[in-house]
Amino acid sequence: MELKRDAFKAYDIRGKYPEEVNEELAYRIGRSFVELFKAKKVAVGHDIRLSGPSVQAALVRGLTEMGCDVVDIGQCGTEMIYFATAYLKIDGGIMITASHNPKEYNGMKLVREQSKPISSDTGLKDIEERAITGVFEPVIGVTAGTVEAVDIMPEYIKHLLTYVDISALKPLKIVANTGNGAAGPIINELEKHLPFQFIKVFNEPDGNFPNGVPNPILEENREATAKVIRETKADIGIAWDGDFDRCFMFDENGEFIEGYYMVGFLAKAFLSKLPGSKIIYDPRLTWNTIELVEADGGTPVMCKSGHAFIKERMRKEGAVYGGEMSAHHYFKDFSYCDSGMIPWLLVLELISRAGKPFSHLMSERMNRYPISGEINSKVVDAKAVIAKIEAQYGPSGTVTKVDGLSIEYPQWRFNLRMSNTEPVIRLNVETREDAALLKEKTDELLAIIRG
Repeated sequence: MELKRDAFKAYDIRGKYPEEVNEELAYRIGRSFVELFKAKKVAVGHDIRLSGPSVQAALVRGLTEMGCDVVDIGQCGTEMIYFATAYLKIDGGIMITASHNPKEYNGMKLVREQSKPISSDTGLKDIEERAITGVFEPVIGVTAGTVEAVDIMPEYIKHLLTYVDISALKPLKIVANTGNGAAGPIINELEKHLPFQFIKVFNEPDGNFPNGVPNPILEENREATAKVIRETKADIGIAWDGDFDRCFMFDENGEFIEGYYMVGFLAKAFLSKLPGSKIIYDPRLTWNTIELVEADGGTPVMCKSGHAFIKERMRKEGAVYGGEMSAHHYFKDFSYCDSGMIPWLLVLELISRAGKPFSHLMSERMNRYPISGEINSKVVDAKAVIAKIEAQYGPSGTVTKVDGLSIEYPQWRFNLRMSNTEPVIRLNVETREDAALLKEKTDELLAIIRG
């Protein structure tokens, strides 16, 4: 069977089922994983997609034929594979998911021991080559691996609860929209231990996505959460994507809180307990994070965006927390991995301790540092566009190139990055307390980019 390379991305495997991701590809990835990493035991799980069990069965066949034992944790979220791999001290983990993509997609996220990420520069390209060509080392005299079903939920829930002081939590009212994704069962378990009143929206896992794709980053998907917040007079709203490695916050008025503003806010939760700690942030939007981290006695450390880069830098720096404006949040005690459950628990503790509405806690930051949000533009030659922008704006500003092109002035700054996978440029602009300047500079840059 001829397989396509299209599904292999920079950080994971993702494509339409069965054209790009299918059982044959999964089987070969299983064989490739063991061959490349010499894995003896691997955790495997899948999200709520209808093709998940079939793809997992093929993956497991590839792993076990190579003599690798499999720990099957069943239907789960991506971070549960991260947790299981580190907690059980095994050689790797493979999560079958396409995260926030439409229902016809599937894919995989892979990690090594200690849940270290496998990306294009740490083994994913080698897996791709083996899987696509079907060329493997001969298997002679290998005893097939075993498959053991393990319920990791109790230990995972216990770990999540270590991030908050339950005695400090107030009986707040929470709208929890899991989008028919994999987060529903986790909310049901956490509810037993927390004083909150949960108002659950689309809580039943359903791979048909009857209420739309679970991707709250899309503006059209936010009203389902915001409407219930307003109707029930809830204190906060939370929505998750399909594999719940990201969560998205809404204030008590139903207003969406951009992921950028959460980075400095969440840093406070750690710096209050571990003063002087390092906090990792990405270069796309920076001023709010730097100000808050430094005000709380922390050390902000800039790192190229992307989970593999963030996790590597956190390990190197010993950073306690890292956050990206894309709503990915990483935690030292979670094997430096990203979680969509830990952030909202921390936020609820911060709100409980402050005794003030969420909107009050966030509005000052949002007014001090207005942002454009990430704006995508299709271009013919991305490198040429970035060179043109640098030539025009660079001489009068401060230029950095940690990730794409960042240029900073006293009252405004911007970051321009190329997509890894498509002819798209991504623009982020922020200003200091000046929404008019934000619009002026955003329009000005877009006219050049799209001109």
